[in-house]
Amino acid sequence: MKPFFKIIAAAGVAGLVAGAATAQQTDAELPRQMSWTAYDTGSAGYNQAVAIGAALQDALGVNLRVLPGKNDVSRTEPLRQGRVQFSATGVGGSFMAQEGAFQFGAENWGPQPIRVLMANNGGAINLAVGVAGDLGIETYADLKGKRVAWVVGAPALNVNTEAYLAYGGLTWDDVERVDFGGFGASWKGLMEGQVDAAFASTNSGFAYEAASSPRGLYWPPVDPANTDGIARMQAIAPFFSPNLAKVGANIDGTDGYQGAGYAYPVLVGTDQTDADLAYNMTKAMVDLYDAYNGKAPGIGGWALEKQNMTWVAPYHDGAIRYYKEAGVWTDEAQAHNDTLLARQAALKAAWDALKAEAPENWDEAWAVKRREALEAGGFPVVF
Repeated sequence: MKPFFKIIAAAGVAGLVAGAATAQQTDAELPRQMSWTAYDTGSAGYNQAVAIGAALQDALGVNLRVLPGKNDVSRTEPLRQGRVQFSATGVGGSFMAQEGAFQFGAENWGPQPIRVLMANNGGAINLAVGVAGDLGIETYADLKGKRVAWVVGAPALNVNTEAYLAYGGLTWDDVERVDFGGFGASWKGLMEGQVDAAFASTNSGFAYEAASSPRGLYWPPVDPANTDGIARMQAIAPFFSPNLAKVGANIDGTDGYQGAGYAYPVLVGTDQTDADLAYNMTKAMVDLYDAYNGKAPGIGGWALEKQNMTWVAPYHDGAIRYYKEAGVWTDEAQAHNDTLLARQAALKAAWDALKAEAPENWDEAWAVKRREALEAGGFPVVF
């Protein structure tokens, strides 16, 4: 079976820190007007994009417009239409879009030719399933028979929860699924005794609120030495890897919480993104790192030395050109990238073939066609 991914670090934390960027030197050539999509206002992705935009303005006179999007589709649609140059997104707008999974499996979407430029592998926080502190739960295996939150219309959240259940040797059939209409509602439900476990970043405001509530909050650990558990987790969500978080509810000021996380935000374009633009954007991100580092919590994960060249989505040719010049692109990275491009091509061919067949039940037919295409190509089947 062809390799899929290598272990990565985790994400950045939210909140923009005031302070003007210090001008740095770069000979990158970028348009004077640029646009990115990012997560909603106030999120880590949005705040970091604003900080990066300030550095671009000071060094190159570039005006970066950051368009907030509430979900993966709203962040990806402008990129697909060419209305923005890049998207500072997460695993939904990168990996799941590439896979044609969940919302991207709808008949008007399909697998997207996502190309990565860089990613924030900061590791300050974890993205984890928190449990009510009044249950005496110590491990994720202890969630058997307990009530676990399912957020309607949020497949990324539910897949992430499923991955933690898998780490504990469980599935959704082993717990009582409790549906909620939104992320916030799921955590309100935990605090009010309607559910026993819910997924969030460790620095979520709801997590802090839950930690100070009468029920309390506990993050069961993920042991990096538990190779079987990690393998089960990554079979569900290959973008996860063990990570020691230092920021979050019941974590701040401690030695850290050994859980799991993934890259966030991820700066992506598509196969239609101009190679010179991708090259210069990557170069500017690296050259101006000292200008934006420290201007938003968790932003340090954009450092060149923290980049993971063997992630779950392929890199853009323009970015690869820069990484080769920087001496950090390896034969292993190229082989991995070639495999991911072949995976995307197999998914696209399967999608086009199914469109020609025009099945009545699209969702069911695509799920079968997609799996068949991945298996035929010797690629790992996820989702």
